[in-house]
Amino acid sequence: MKILSIVYIILSTATAFGFAPSLKSASNRVGTSLNMAADQLYIDQNRRNVMNLILVGSAGVTVAGLGVPYLYFFMPPTPSGAGGKIIAKDALGMEVKLKDYVESKLPGDRSLVQGLKGDATYLIVKDDKTLEDFGLNAICTHLGCVVPWSAPNNKFICPCHGSQYDPNGAVVRGPAPLPLALAHRETSEDGKVVFSPWTETDFRTGENPWWT
Repeated sequence: MKILSIVYIILSTATAFGFAPSLKSASNRVGTSLNMAADQLYIDQNRRNVMNLILVGSAGVTVAGLGVPYLYFFMPPTPSGAGGKIIAKDALGMEVKLKDYVESKLPGDRSLVQGLKGDATYLIVKDDKTLEDFGLNAICTHLGCVVPWSAPNNKFICPCHGSQYDPNGAVVRGPAPLPLALAHRETSEDGKVVFSPWTETDFRTGENPWWT
């Protein structure tokens, strides 16, 4: 009994002088730690939101940078003048001048320029070194390949599926079902080559133009 009394007295003294753990202090420390953790979580969430905004913004700028030129590529060029006329352009985007063009070509030449709607179009140089009054759209009427001119064969031969067209674009061998589309070829007052839509009868077939 004396020993138990002595232990009790020692514990009571320690508590009185603050040596024993305080439940209230422990509770305060736990509460403080939770508050700090909550603050840290709040800061991290803000950082994540900012990073998400930066990523979304960067992606948007990238998509816009790639998408706008892509869409612009498929927009047809603006017609020059009345009646849907447009000035022909060469591979460098320069306007084609009639005099310079025929002087640089041989009789019978069929070379590509940019025509109506931006389509590749053949200009045809006649034997007298003048241009035909029509241009031939180079897009194959089978599946849309660009048809090259084969001078040794004296005809257009499609490399995709073997369709063939005569020097004026009429079909001589399938599977192409229709002739190459026509466009009027004129000369502007300042000597530039001009294309305009062909809407009358197709002189090769005697029928209405399929491309209008």
